[in-house]
Amino acid sequence: MDSTDNRILGDPGTPAFQLERYPFFQLNRLVSRYNAVIETHLRAIGIDIPSWRVLMILGERSPRGVRDIADAAVIPLSTMTRIIQRMAQAGLVFSRPSAADGRVTEVLLAQAGEDKLVQARKATSPVYHQVIRGLSEADFNTLLVLLGQLHGNLVDEPEA
Repeated sequence: MDSTDNRILGDPGTPAFQLERYPFFQLNRLVSRYNAVIETHLRAIGIDIPSWRVLMILGERSPRGVRDIADAAVIPLSTMTRIIQRMAQAGLVFSRPSAADGRVTEVLLAQAGEDKLVQARKATSPVYHQVIRGLSEADFNTLLVLLGQLHGNLVDEPEA
């Protein structure tokens, strides 16, 4: 059994670096493959991945500010604004000024967006089940904790 610390092998700053041990390589491969798989399912119901992301975010809580949606989707605000405008033209969402702060534009699901969200969840659920196949509840919970910890570690700027 190899007793080498994978944290060392995954450090791009070391001569021992191995791409397969670099967690961000693995995460990027996973997300890219997942997106490629669900994209075909989403196209079949007439939406793309950015729209799906917005629908999923608003499906959890609506209304939400455009910046809040952009932050949750990890998409630049200007790009998110264009996505939301396109979705509004398609009748999936609508926007209004926030009653609490007129500078904030809130986005809400339209009925067509709620209907599309139901379709999108149904279309992507089998892929989700395929991805988590073989993971125990404990493994899945650990995965979520570890991913949250990695995300939280990126809040601070790295030391030089």
